[in-house]
Amino acid sequence: MVHDATGAPAARLLRRALALLALTVAVTSLWLDHAGALPPVGKRGIDVVQVEGLFDPSNQSLVLNAISQANANRSTLLILQVDSWGSIDTDIDLVVRAIDRSRVPVAVWVGPSGADAKGAAAVLVEAAHLAFVSPDSGAGPAHPVRLDDPGATSTGRVADELASLATRRGRDADGARRLATQRLGSTEAKAAGAITAVRPTIGEVIVNLDGKTVATGAGDVKLATAKVIGVGRGRHRLPNQEVRFGRLGLGDQVLHRLVNPSIAYFLLMAGFALLVFEFYTAGVGLAGVVGAVAVAGAMVGFSHLPVRWWAFGLLVLATLGFAVDVQAGGLGVWTVIGAAALAVGSLTLYGGSSQLGPPWWVLLVVCVGMLLFMLGGMTAMIRARFSTPTVGREGMVGESGTAEVAVDPDGVVVIRGARWRARTNRATPIPAGDPVRVVAVEGLVLEVEPPERGARDYRERARNRRKRDPAHDLSD
Repeated sequence: MVHDATGAPAARLLRRALALLALTVAVTSLWLDHAGALPPVGKRGIDVVQVEGLFDPSNQSLVLNAISQANANRSTLLILQVDSWGSIDTDIDLVVRAIDRSRVPVAVWVGPSGADAKGAAAVLVEAAHLAFVSPDSGAGPAHPVRLDDPGATSTGRVADELASLATRRGRDADGARRLATQRLGSTEAKAAGAITAVRPTIGEVIVNLDGKTVATGAGDVKLATAKVIGVGRGRHRLPNQEVRFGRLGLGDQVLHRLVNPSIAYFLLMAGFALLVFEFYTAGVGLAGVVGAVAVAGAMVGFSHLPVRWWAFGLLVLATLGFAVDVQAGGLGVWTVIGAAALAVGSLTLYGGSSQLGPPWWVLLVVCVGMLLFMLGGMTAMIRARFSTPTVGREGMVGESGTAEVAVDPDGVVVIRGARWRARTNRATPIPAGDPVRVVAVEGLVLEVEPPERGARDYRERARNRRKRDPAHDLSD
């Protein structure tokens, strides 16, 4: 048969070709493994990302980027270390959907000891494929999910969402429902079935997941996360691959701090105080620059916070009120107005949940500090800067000097080497560098006029010219 004469050699050639191909593939694979270009499946590294403070836009972006990067790197596991007391200006549903689609198992560990996962962070706990809480830490309440908009989602809807997430992750739905309105400690949360287990450290989370199978968006994944070293009593388990730690970058950390309600409030009032200080020094220096930067930082934070702008206006009014009496040189009605506006504006600055309000001690420090600075420090500074030790204020009448800053109608003059705040007739401006003469003293402010002809009203001069020259009046 033709098959016997020619088929056998062809078959032998085919088998030899296939064997050579298999040998080539095996050698290439062995070389790549040795070079480290393609790590074995299941040992591509474990990512740990820290999420702390408010769950704000910076932290939301951090979590979403971490999930995306872990999937791009085909990481073994992603662990979110969470300690968050609430959420503002975020959409937790975006994070839940990202976890649902993730091929890499996502675990949440609420820690270290004493940490909490409230609001959106509690939802994040139930959304994770694996949920752990450290001893003395807790999860819940999840409502309100967002502190800046507490009425956006009802308690019942939050409870239903938690129950649905828990069911999908193989945890107890009724236990998860309790997280909507309660804070469950680690032991209580485990007993209720709302979490996977209690683990004291990240290391314990990693090594205890070795051999566990996790259902992800790409199907079941069996984890290989630990190796055993030592013998006898010294025998213990360690992670069997690189553990990479991540957190917010420098720029995002700055934004995250600015969004803190207490920090934004403190920066605003400190900035206002420094700007007033700079105004009374009659120049632009370091205090003015720092004050402007502080106010700008506060406004960045306010762009994410539920600020009541009428309360913000009260804080501006308070600053202006203090500044008026600082210039007058003592307590007055504007001090009372400023103190009242400061108190009301500080207490009502933020809307949303009452949890966003600065703590009482922050309010006390800022309000008392502002009063002492304006009524004590500023008054003393102005007295030292705009007075002279050799001449009493009443003795200044009749003294001559020079306008350092144009007096139109307010400015700064130098009398016997000392700077003074000065005021002149609005119709008689005195340019910088021109001579002046003191005609009166009001508190810490000098009333001055040009040394020749006095501060006569230009309109009165015009009327006198018209009386002397009727034709000039007609020509006008």
